[in-house]
Amino acid sequence: MRWLLILSSNCQKTHFILDFIAVASSYGHDSTDGTDIISGFPMFKELRNIAIIAHVDHGKTTMIDAIMKQSGIFRDNQHVDERVMDSGDLEKERGITILAKPTSVIWKDTRINIIDTPGHADFGGEVERVLGMADGVILLTDAAEGPMPQTKFVLGKALKQGLRPIVIINKIDRSDARPDDVVNEVFDLFVALDADDKQLDFPILYASGRNGWCVTDLAHDRVNLDPLLDIILDHVPAPQLDSKAPFAMLATLLDADPYLGRCLVGRVMQGTAKVNETVRAIDLDGNIVENGRLTKLLRFEGLEKIPVDSVQTGDIVCIAGLSKASVADTICSPQVTTPIASTPIDPPTMSVTITVNDSPLAGRDGKKVTSTVIRKRLLAEAESNVAITFNESGDKDAFEIGGRGELQLGVLIETMRREGFEMTVSRPRVLYKHDENGQQLEPIEEVTIDVDDEFSGVVVDNLNRRKGDMIDMRAAGAGKTRLIYHVPSRGLIGYPSQFLSQTRGTGVLNRIFHCYSLFKGHIDGRRNGSLISTDSGATVAYALFNLQDRGEMFVGPQIEVYQGMIVGEHNRDNDLEINVLKGKQLTNVRASGSDESIRLTPPRLMSLEDMMAYINDDELLEVTPNHLRLRKRLLCPHERKKASRAS
Repeated sequence: MRWLLILSSNCQKTHFILDFIAVASSYGHDSTDGTDIISGFPMFKELRNIAIIAHVDHGKTTMIDAIMKQSGIFRDNQHVDERVMDSGDLEKERGITILAKPTSVIWKDTRINIIDTPGHADFGGEVERVLGMADGVILLTDAAEGPMPQTKFVLGKALKQGLRPIVIINKIDRSDARPDDVVNEVFDLFVALDADDKQLDFPILYASGRNGWCVTDLAHDRVNLDPLLDIILDHVPAPQLDSKAPFAMLATLLDADPYLGRCLVGRVMQGTAKVNETVRAIDLDGNIVENGRLTKLLRFEGLEKIPVDSVQTGDIVCIAGLSKASVADTICSPQVTTPIASTPIDPPTMSVTITVNDSPLAGRDGKKVTSTVIRKRLLAEAESNVAITFNESGDKDAFEIGGRGELQLGVLIETMRREGFEMTVSRPRVLYKHDENGQQLEPIEEVTIDVDDEFSGVVVDNLNRRKGDMIDMRAAGAGKTRLIYHVPSRGLIGYPSQFLSQTRGTGVLNRIFHCYSLFKGHIDGRRNGSLISTDSGATVAYALFNLQDRGEMFVGPQIEVYQGMIVGEHNRDNDLEINVLKGKQLTNVRASGSDESIRLTPPRLMSLEDMMAYINDDELLEVTPNHLRLRKRLLCPHERKKASRAS
C-alpha cells in the first residue's frame, strides 16, 4: 500500500496530515503489501539469516562489499570505501575484522541478513556467538591456499549447530589458483568434521569477490553475484520459529550508539515486539537481571540501523532501553521465565597481568591512571566479550585478563590506550590445567606454515627447539613447502615476528588452538639480555653512538628515559646498565680531523604485541596514549640485585 500526498498551499495541511497519520495508524501492520506504515519501511515475510565464515584474509568483507553494491544498497554515484564493514579504527589499520557485524540486503522481495565474522583465531568467540543467529553459512576458501586452520575451526562450529553451508572458492583469478584440488580438500574437511549427508550435499560456487562475480561452473560467463544470492534463497531455510509465542531474543552482540547509548543485537527467537513494550532480561541461570522498556527498535539496512515500530520473529535486530543486560542474556516478555540456551564459549588459553603505571613518567599522557578506572573498564570488557576473563588480586591493584591469544589481548590494550588509559602490562603466559592424576596440562596449537623451500630448514629447526611435533610436511607447489606442527602455546610467544625475519617476509604462519596435552618441559626464551638506562633524562646522540657496539638500540636521540627503563638489547645473555645521557666533554682545544661525525643506526621499532612477547618475567611494558616503553619490574638496580640473589 502506498500513498502520495499532494497538498495545495492554501489547504489546512497540518490538520490533514494529523488525520492522515491517525488513519495510517489504524491500519497498523496489516497492510496488504507487508509495509510497516509507521516506519515506512518494508516488513518482508520472506527472511534469510546467513553468516560468512572463513580464514583470515580469504575475502569475507570484500565479498560483502560486492553484495551490497550489486543489491542496490548504495547510490550509483556514492563513494564507498573498501571493506566498508570494517568500521573500527583498528580494523582499518590492521586490515582485519575484529567485531562481528550484521547487515541486510533485499533480493527478490526477500530480506537477507548477512553477518560478517572475524577470520583470526583469537576472535573465535565472536564467531561462536553469531552462528546462533544464522540459519546457514557461506564458507569462503582461498582458491590457492585451500582450507586453513581457522577454516577448520569455524566450519566445525557451524556443523555442530546443524547449519548447511554454501562453499565459495574465492580468489579464483589468482595465478596459482587450484580450484579442483581445493574442492577435494574442502570435502575431505567436511568428512573429517563428521558432517551429515545434508551438510555434505553443499553447493559450490567459484568467485572473485574483489571483481564482484561468481559462477556455478568456470565455463559460465563471469558477470555478477546473482548466482550466489539465488542459491542463498534456495539453499538456506527460512527461520522456523514460533511467531505467536511471547517475545524472546538472545542478546548476542553489544553495540554502542552515540544517540541511543547501550544497544543489544540479537535474533528474535519467538514472538514479536513493539516500541515501548515492557520486557525483562534474564541470565543463563534464569535470574532476572533487570526490567525495562524497549525504547528503540532498529533493523539493519546496509550500513545503517533504521528505526522501526515493531520487529518480527527470526529477524536480526538492535534494541535500546536496557542498561544492565549483556551478551548471553535473554530479553523477553515478563511472562517468559526460561532463558534461551547459549552456545558455550571455548575457554581462554593465555593471560596478562595489568597494573597501574608507576614509572617516573606516569600521568604525563593519559587521564585514566588509577586502578579504579582501569578495573571498571576491564570489567565492562569482560561483560561484553565472553572470550575475555577477568580476575583480580586480593588488594585489587593487579588484574589478570585471559584471552585466546596475543592478538586479542593486544587489541584490548591498544583500545584502552586510545581511550586515554595508562597501565603496565606483563609478559603473556599460558593458562595450565591439571588432569585427574594431577599432571600438568598445557595448551597446544596447530600451526600451519607456507614457506619458500629455501627457508624451510631454519623454520623446522626453530619449531623443533620450541618443542613442536611435526604432523605433515609436503610440497605446496610454486617453490613452497607446507608445514603442519603441533606446538605448545608458550613456545609460540614472540615467534611470529622472528618467523617473518627468518623468511624475509615471505612466509605465512597460521595458528589455532588444538588441545590440552601433557607439559612438554622447559623451552628456552629470549637469549639476549637487556640494555638498561642508569639515569633519567633525554638521550644524547653522542652517548648512543658510543654504545652501539654493545647491542641494538630501541630509542633514538632526544627521547625521554628513566632509571630502569630498557633502551636496547644486549649482544650477550646478561643485562647491562648503560648511560645514554652522557654528552661529549667540551674543551677549547681543537685539532683537524679529531671530531668524527655521529652516525646512528636506526632504532628497532616494535608493535605493542611484539613488545608484549619480547619482555621476560622480570620486565614490564609501560603503555600510555602516546608512548610504549619497556622497563624492568624493579627500577632500582639495588632492588634487582636483591631479587636475583633471593631467586
